[in-house]
Amino acid sequence: MRVLLPQVGRHQRPDLIATQRGTAAAVKQRKPTSKQPKRLASNPTQGALLDQTTTPALPRDHVHLTHGTCRGAETEHAIREVIANALDEQMLTGTGDVEIYEDDGAWHIRDYGRGLQIEHFTLNESQEKLTSQAEIIGKFGVGLKDALATFHRRGVAVTIRSQHGTFRLREAHKHNFDDITTLHVEYDPEACGPGTDFELRGVSQADIRAAKELFLRFTGDDVIETTGYGQVLRSPRGPARVYITGVFANEEPNFLFSYNITSLTPAMKKRLNRERLNVGRTTYADRVKAILRSASSDAVCDALADQVRGRARGDQCDEMQWIEIAQRALNLLHERSRVAFISEAEMHLAPDVIDHMRRDGHDVVMVSDAHKAKLDEQYQAGDTDLRTMEGFLTEFNESFSYQFVERDQLGDAERRILDRSADILELVGIGRGSAPPIRISETMRVGLDTTSGVWDTTLRAIVIKRSQLGSLADFAGTLLHEAAHATTGAQDVTRQFESVLTDYLGQTAQQAVAG
Repeated sequence: MRVLLPQVGRHQRPDLIATQRGTAAAVKQRKPTSKQPKRLASNPTQGALLDQTTTPALPRDHVHLTHGTCRGAETEHAIREVIANALDEQMLTGTGDVEIYEDDGAWHIRDYGRGLQIEHFTLNESQEKLTSQAEIIGKFGVGLKDALATFHRRGVAVTIRSQHGTFRLREAHKHNFDDITTLHVEYDPEACGPGTDFELRGVSQADIRAAKELFLRFTGDDVIETTGYGQVLRSPRGPARVYITGVFANEEPNFLFSYNITSLTPAMKKRLNRERLNVGRTTYADRVKAILRSASSDAVCDALADQVRGRARGDQCDEMQWIEIAQRALNLLHERSRVAFISEAEMHLAPDVIDHMRRDGHDVVMVSDAHKAKLDEQYQAGDTDLRTMEGFLTEFNESFSYQFVERDQLGDAERRILDRSADILELVGIGRGSAPPIRISETMRVGLDTTSGVWDTTLRAIVIKRSQLGSLADFAGTLLHEAAHATTGAQDVTRQFESVLTDYLGQTAQQAVAG
């Protein structure tokens, strides 16, 4: 006994319609004859043509087979749908592994589940898959009907055998439209063993390989970390990829990692039903961000932190374009390294501060103005350990702690060097009446021993570390350096300061030569 099952309707697959009158558009405009019944009462198991617009609805608790025109679908996309359904059946039923093998010139995709039934060729959604908590992968994709249409269009002969019967494709005239040929499924109800076996003749090993590469489980990608939103993956070959519930969605050549998204939002599900084969970044971007925000493994965090330095190298990944991910990367780098963050403008406006940062052992990292603004907000909100320009200056100024030593507490040699202060300053034209006060301190900065002298604007005095009195040359060099700050207000590493020092060198050399 043969039963004709649901056609691939003319509005869904106009490219499969053979018409004597020309274009598909003309067919769409054709109206049924007055003799055509609006609804058939035939039982589908007794040979009726199942047309969605003319037949009583079949039960709606079966698998949803996505429909629509998938002109861009290749053979591997249709195979993907078959594999996805088989893997889902294995997961839902806990049955044996899916088998994919070649036999007598045909490729077989075999599961050992409950078996395909005639109702599965309708367009109803599968409530079982939609409500399952398991990582079902067949909720989205080309859809079984479109997969079958793709096989037919690509010249692939399909035979489906299950414990509920055997199904084959064939073309037939649409009821009451003799000039329209559509695709139908022939049904033989005789049981063919457990599960479902898709036999495909006309597909190549390359087609099978390409289809399997659309599934994470067949690619060999390593799982670096699993989060509540999905997995971070490392691909051993080629560009990064994004998978959705284990099925390939898109290639991302400039992503840092590959990802498998396992928790989908309603908006994401809606886009997937619409986009099918062309899943854009906007579909999954929010979930990738959520995965990275919740990741905590060293492998992921270290790689993100290193991406901050990638800006200087010119090779930052695309994830760093998302400001919240860039902000997380900046904080991760801060946690792992002694860094100070500056903007490009700050680099040019305050080179003396940058120099102090480096002297203090900070790795100076330049960030965009937008990222710097976020870091400043974070610092002002109370994260005072974060080293921005503002944070470093506060930390730098608060690090000074003097233990002043009076002249009579110095040794004889130290006093002799200190007493030469006026002579040294006169070398550069600073007379005794205009010379700033000079103070000697045992210490300069807490925890750091890199500062030998400073012009302290609060004290209005030059403070020199006591250790500099061990050598006249050391003391004189520090004194003249700080005198340049005191008399001009110029900052280190500025053209004005360099000009003053050059002038001092000239005057000192002149005095030395003349003397």
